[in-house]
Amino acid sequence: MEGKEQLERARERVIDVVAQNMDLYGVTDSIGRLYGMLMFQENPMTLDEMKEELGMSKTSMSTSVRTLLELKMVDKVWKKGVRKDLYKAESDWYQNFIDFFAIKWRSAISENVLEMKKSLVELNSLVNRDDVEEELKELANSDINKLKNALDYYDWLNRFVDSLESKEIFELIPMKKPE
Repeated sequence: MEGKEQLERARERVIDVVAQNMDLYGVTDSIGRLYGMLMFQENPMTLDEMKEELGMSKTSMSTSVRTLLELKMVDKVWKKGVRKDLYKAESDWYQNFIDFFAIKWRSAISENVLEMKKSLVELNSLVNRDDVEEELKELANSDINKLKNALDYYDWLNRFVDSLESKEIFELIPMKKPE
């Protein structure tokens, strides 16, 4: 029985640290705990099995699974003869990172670029007006330059995300193959 306890302690240690660090993915530690628990499962689990294992409410469990599905950290799987939905953790940590990073950053890039372009239109309009003081035009021109630099950064970030999704990044920084 001591071997089983040792296995459980080792797993629990990893589950705890995964849960603690899930804020990097913008999710709660309970969602991290769910992912960590699923990571060690040999077979896919139903919501009821997960609920029982973690002692969470069915509503909370459903919300947590939905969040992990959106982040592509768990997959819904089909098994012949099983009527309930089954879920398993995505075991490719590289792909987890790529999916999460791409989802989050594409959204942020798009939103930031849109607002910066709106501001550039407004600032350029201000600079081209005859009734605006030179000092204000200088400030607007300074802001235009800052926003152009920021847009260059977002162009670079978009290309970085492209390199993740295409996996070109692994030509520069090779991943280790599982043993």
